[in-house]
Amino acid sequence: MTDAEKREAAHQFINRWMGRGNEDEDGRSYWLEFLSNVMGMENPTERVNFEKKVIVNGNTKRIDVYIPETHVIIEQKSLGKSLDQKIHNSGDVDLTPYEQAKRYNDNLPYDEKARWIITCNFSDIWIYDMNARVPEPVKIALVELQSKYLLLDFLVKQDVKKLSHEMEVSIKAGDIVGLIYDAFLKQYKIPDGNEKQESAEQKEKREHKLKSLNALCVRLVFCLYAEDAGIFGEHRDIFHDYLEAYDVKDCRRALIELFKTLDTPIAERDEYLEEDVAQFPYVNGGLFADETIEIPPFTEKIKDLLLTKASEDFDWSDISPTIFGAVFESTLNPETRRSGGMHYTSIENIHKVIDPLFLDDLKKEFKEIQAVTVRRTKEKRLDEFQNKLASLTFLDPACGSGNFLTETYLSLRRLENEVIRERVGGQITLGEVHNPIKVSIQQFYGIEINDFAVTVAKTALWIAESQMLEETKNIVYGFNDDFLPLKTYVNITEGNALRIDWNEVVPVERLSYIMGNPPFVGYSYQSESQKKDIENVYVDENGKSTSTAGKIDYVAAWYFKAAKMMEGSEVRTAFVSTNSITQGEQVAYVWAELYKQFDIHIDFAHRTFVWGSEAKLKAAVHCVIIGFSTSMSKGKCRLYDNGALEETVQISPYLIDAPITFINSRTNPLCNVPKITNGNKPVDGGYLFLSPDEKDELIQNEPESKKFVRRVYGAEEFINSKERYCLWLRDISPKELNKLPMIKKRVQQVREFRLKSTKAVTVKSADSPTLFQQIRQPDEPYIIVPRVSSENRRYIPMGYESPETIITDSVQCIPNADLYTFGIITSNVHMAWTRVVCGRLKSDYRYSAKIVYNNFPWPEPTEQQKQKIEETAHGILDARALFPDSSLADLYDPLTMPVELRKAHIANDKAVMAAYGFGIKMTEEECVAELMKLYQKMQG
Repeated sequence: MTDAEKREAAHQFINRWMGRGNEDEDGRSYWLEFLSNVMGMENPTERVNFEKKVIVNGNTKRIDVYIPETHVIIEQKSLGKSLDQKIHNSGDVDLTPYEQAKRYNDNLPYDEKARWIITCNFSDIWIYDMNARVPEPVKIALVELQSKYLLLDFLVKQDVKKLSHEMEVSIKAGDIVGLIYDAFLKQYKIPDGNEKQESAEQKEKREHKLKSLNALCVRLVFCLYAEDAGIFGEHRDIFHDYLEAYDVKDCRRALIELFKTLDTPIAERDEYLEEDVAQFPYVNGGLFADETIEIPPFTEKIKDLLLTKASEDFDWSDISPTIFGAVFESTLNPETRRSGGMHYTSIENIHKVIDPLFLDDLKKEFKEIQAVTVRRTKEKRLDEFQNKLASLTFLDPACGSGNFLTETYLSLRRLENEVIRERVGGQITLGEVHNPIKVSIQQFYGIEINDFAVTVAKTALWIAESQMLEETKNIVYGFNDDFLPLKTYVNITEGNALRIDWNEVVPVERLSYIMGNPPFVGYSYQSESQKKDIENVYVDENGKSTSTAGKIDYVAAWYFKAAKMMEGSEVRTAFVSTNSITQGEQVAYVWAELYKQFDIHIDFAHRTFVWGSEAKLKAAVHCVIIGFSTSMSKGKCRLYDNGALEETVQISPYLIDAPITFINSRTNPLCNVPKITNGNKPVDGGYLFLSPDEKDELIQNEPESKKFVRRVYGAEEFINSKERYCLWLRDISPKELNKLPMIKKRVQQVREFRLKSTKAVTVKSADSPTLFQQIRQPDEPYIIVPRVSSENRRYIPMGYESPETIITDSVQCIPNADLYTFGIITSNVHMAWTRVVCGRLKSDYRYSAKIVYNNFPWPEPTEQQKQKIEETAHGILDARALFPDSSLADLYDPLTMPVELRKAHIANDKAVMAAYGFGIKMTEEECVAELMKLYQKMQG
């Protein structure tokens, strides 16, 4: 399930269960529905125990809900029952619901003991982490589930070590930032009117005010964080108390004075500065340096919001600096985010990049050092390892709000803290302690085009630095180092990464890794400027553009620049990307030049997964992760697929273990087989199409129109057996048309629709309004092939149709094709090929004539093998005919596919594999690898 689907399911769950719930009657339904619909657990009735027996003091008791695989106990109470009050239990004892569940847990066998205990009364869910020394409940109200369901991941995931408190804090922080943003936005005097009609001066004013608002929000959050984390000193309410002392009308002046003071070194301050502001330390780092930002007047609401909700009622010290950027991005205009192609990667997905890129190897090396028993050798190895950590340099050339850089810094510092802990060993150090920290945020470089994101990225790294400093202080007794003033410079460059030289940001000889999540902008949605960016990057040795900007995803340019920078070095790169660059015709456009010019090598890859982000507004994006180098030895590669790891000899750009081959667009089939063509293209405004009711009404009023009405199939109608009709007027005479006014009116509407078009070819087709704009209707029976089909189907539903049935261009057809052709293209061999080389619509298959069908290497069967395929193909059609009331969607749904049809397909699969000489135990990937070899051979 995608995050958006889970949020919607949580919303529906809340609506269904709000204000109701009886422990005995509804408990089972409540949890089955939540686990299945919201958390995505498959077959919950088989995986969850209700009324599990447990013996307590010789008496049999029942645990309301027990989840064995994740070790969860749920004690369910009726709506209205308090979760913190004692209830009289058998055995004449009074226990709270938690105490009752804990008593059950104490009497379970060791292997069955709960890792988590939940108490619930339908309106509230309290979670207890049994690994905590004193378990305290994390409380979730039913109404909060839509934003907090992630805290319940442990119900279905076995590897959850602790509740995501950082996630909970960050979600709340995002809400607070949004409130602050909206409250101040009303105070800015932004020019009214249509933005598109603004003068240059008005546009400049608007942009300055919005930039000021963003900067103001960052500064306020830094102050709130600094007082909660103790960065401003021991007075933990210093910012709150400073602002509280001023009347609303004076708050603006007080804030301006504070920001100026925070940016001024102590020695350079006015010696007569008021004590309330003089007590603040010098921050440095440029966060408060810009005096041109505009700060509007306060209102009572704004002051109360900052003092109460943002300060008194919330602790910012636990905010995740990695999520920091996404929290702030929730305040930006969604349209700005979409047009910029910005996507903010979750911590989990960041680790899908950095773990195989370098972190796994570092952790493995550290573990080996820990196992060394000779102290002197071990200390030498620890010292060398820490120096190695401090020598690594990272570049994120599309860093956004710094998620990748921040999480990488945190990961390196946590590893360094383990090194320090290994050295200190918990010993108390007397006397002055030197600074044991060597890893610095100066090892991290970023490039970002958005000025606001640059500021947020710097701030996130500073917050990360302060948090890790505190962790080190907890390890080394006696080490005490003030965080302020900021001592380290953050290397974030503001600019267009595709227009600047990355070597000027950080020289390649100092660089270790390039990583990140470059913008996702499909070729159809790129601005002229973005197309120019690609043309500027994708050039050959002679400086000439190597591809058309309108054909490749924007992210491809980052791959090219990275490969060019890495050439001849040991630098390695890993990017998150849309899966479009590993599918369809883009593979050849994007990758061929990379292999040709730089001899790149894909070291590891994550196959398609649904992108997850911490941002409030999330796009449904299907991603891949690709790690590559230009000089790595051609050894084992790592291929990840839904968490499973496969070591391979090589990884092709299609993300399979197969030869490096590029499937180029081809007009005619590679083999001597029937040609495939698109269906008819109407371009009619819908006026030539009829619903069943419209068809009946037309024929009732104009009986002579019946011979011009035809059943029509697009992919939707064909797969789902939807009834739809069209007017097929190829043979209608002017006299006949004049006798049918209802049809004539529709023809007139088609003409008017086409005349309004901005496309010359459409306007020209207004001269023939009785006809589809493009007609490719077969005159003989044909195989119909949907152009888009669900990824959940093992086989794309295909079938035979008569020439009387009209097809639209959402399907393709193979005219006068025999059963052998049908058997081959509906086989799993062809489907495996399709799954690898086809393009995708989100994650659904896009069957392409020029990429999939025309490049498919057909077998050379014996006459006997061909006859067998014809028989098994006929068997598929016969199996379908057993279920005349079922649509192809029903028949090919993995859950409802009839046994007879499944067996028929298996028989056909075996027959086709035999024609290729493939063993029946070959995997799909092995099958495609052999097809790729065959393709290369046929290419010559």
